[in-house]
Amino acid sequence: MIKILNNKIIFWISADLLTYCLAYFLQKNYNGDFYSITDITNKPKKFFKEQNLVDFSKNWFLHDNIKIHKNPDLKYLKNFQNKFNIDLSELVRNDRIFNHYNELYEFSQEQINSILENECKLFEMILDEANPDYFITGETALRPHHLFYEMCKQKGIKVLMLNHANWKTLCYISQNRHKMDYIKKISDEEYDKCNFEFLQNLWEKSKVSKYHSKFHNQIKNSKISLFKAAMKYLFSSNGNIKTHYTYFGRHKLKILYNELKNSRIKKQRQRFIDLNLLQNFENSGTPFVYLPLHQEPERSLLIAAPKFSDQIETIQEIIKYLPENYELYVKEHPTQGTARGWRDISFYQKIMKYKKVKFFHPSFDSKTLLENCKLVISVGGTSSFEAAFFGKPSIIFANLGYSLIPSIKKLSSYYELKQEIHDSLNVRVNPNHVYNYIKILEENSFDFDILNFEQSYHNWFFLNGNLVDVNIDVEKMKQFLLHHENDLKYVSSEFMKKINASSDSK
Repeated sequence: MIKILNNKIIFWISADLLTYCLAYFLQKNYNGDFYSITDITNKPKKFFKEQNLVDFSKNWFLHDNIKIHKNPDLKYLKNFQNKFNIDLSELVRNDRIFNHYNELYEFSQEQINSILENECKLFEMILDEANPDYFITGETALRPHHLFYEMCKQKGIKVLMLNHANWKTLCYISQNRHKMDYIKKISDEEYDKCNFEFLQNLWEKSKVSKYHSKFHNQIKNSKISLFKAAMKYLFSSNGNIKTHYTYFGRHKLKILYNELKNSRIKKQRQRFIDLNLLQNFENSGTPFVYLPLHQEPERSLLIAAPKFSDQIETIQEIIKYLPENYELYVKEHPTQGTARGWRDISFYQKIMKYKKVKFFHPSFDSKTLLENCKLVISVGGTSSFEAAFFGKPSIIFANLGYSLIPSIKKLSSYYELKQEIHDSLNVRVNPNHVYNYIKILEENSFDFDILNFEQSYHNWFFLNGNLVDVNIDVEKMKQFLLHHENDLKYVSSEFMKKINASSDSK
């Protein structure tokens, strides 16, 4: 492996331990300077502050630098927006800590602006001081992480983001989430045996949903781990409530009350779903458009498609432009309940009131809907990709790589829906386009079961994902790195290839 000298790399480290683990193996073949921004709670902070497994030139702890004060500098924030061409108000509007998803604390506008000012000034200072050549990161799940990512892009810093390819257990490294670098078009090459039956067999073997289902079925599934996490939380210090704005309002009794209340409410909502959402498909002959709901809160809505995060509004807009004889079939996300808790019953009732809508149970097999629909519309989910395997055109609003397939249209506004629904209903999907996209995806990816790795560190350190504010033992981290050595060496070598290729192109 080629060793590269004198480059600087900055890592975003969080409770997602992958980037830290990659830094450990990358430094063995890299002589440049490593920096990190660490977004972590107080107990694991001790490990990251004292660890010497990775030799960081400097490590900034995000929440150490966030001090809420009165009279935030609004002029600075306005100048920052212009300087970096970043819409801070949109980021704030879709921040799950600042908006309606946060049941425990309501932030004032002054507090929000103060937090923004602190973060922006911190990130500017870090970029000026470290002056990195590369930013290594996982997918940007939360606003501060995404803000720093956008700043890096605006400053021309090469982003190396590890993406799940949404195909088998493949991953790839790119500058943008779910978009392969430098690929603008797919081939028109034709294959004798390429038809939709062939594609559907390929999809059944390779679809990512079975890996997601396995992950959600295993994470937080141990009652023993849950009990241990609850005891550890209840009988330990709660310092984060003072030092981390993301923990404001998280008083122990309040958390306990909320958990008990939400457990009861979840059962009520589950009963409502089971009684009212459709679990059987009756083909009446009426043509329909299929809209799968997104799990929320989730990055795919809040960050990837912030203008389209209101799913009720999306349904209303689609209904407005449906052809007169069409219906809209909506399906609840299968992991909404296990991952986030079911939505408020009023959400389901609103959708059920629309005359042209049929609402399907989360357990209903989406394959039936893909087979029978005329068009799929998804803000940014894999269903629009999967639709192509069934010869169905689709529409998306998020900027995703699979829109390279000509039958998948990416829109920028609801205003475009009227014409695009009309046009897409007349599109014939070419199976060769789908297969050529898969070939490109596989040629530019490598095999790494990122969900299995995530499950592993949750089990090793975070009590099966039930509690992230825990002390991390150095010896245990060494054992974990050794246990995953082969996979992590392999993934780090893929990052080295990207760095080498980038250096060669300069």
